[in-house]
Amino acid sequence: MAIINQGFGGRRRRDDPALPPGQTLVEDWPVLSAGPTPQVSTERFEFSVYTETGEKHSWDWDGLLALGVEDITTDIHCVTHWTKLQMPWRGVPLDAIFENIETTQDFVMTHSYGGYTTNVPLDELLDGQAWIAIEAEGAPLDPEHGGPARLLVPHLYFWKSAKWIRALQMMPDDEPGFWEQNGYHLHGDPWSEERYW
Repeated sequence: MAIINQGFGGRRRRDDPALPPGQTLVEDWPVLSAGPTPQVSTERFEFSVYTETGEKHSWDWDGLLALGVEDITTDIHCVTHWTKLQMPWRGVPLDAIFENIETTQDFVMTHSYGGYTTNVPLDELLDGQAWIAIEAEGAPLDPEHGGPARLLVPHLYFWKSAKWIRALQMMPDDEPGFWEQNGYHLHGDPWSEERYW
């Protein structure tokens, strides 16, 4: 599977307390993807949550937005060593999505259009920590940045913020997703430099 990287230009700031260890500050937003870019229109978009009982909760585009959209300003940190500070986003909080979903499972596997997966503990998606992002920097998400919707989990390395999100599947155990099966850390905390196993 090809890795697409349009490159980035940045500079390291060793004394900036906003930068996790080993990160370089960038002003642009580098594009990195594994494989081709899915083209998903808002007309055919569907987002689902699957519980351990097999129950499926689904939203079309309008139904997702009806849950309530929030403005977020946050830093993002890529495992490839770049950081973008104070980036504005808009998205639906995962708290709203899980408001009427019952589960006893502690982990989630995210599934994307195009087949990408990544694992995240459920407690790191709730309590104002994660969103289904639909806009960045004042504009709808471009397909190369995960549009029309991507997961946004800014306190973890950015590979956990899965592009082209289509589903969350509840899991009892922390099973590895795509990059985790290929050597990336199961958790991905940038402040602890949890880059690789």
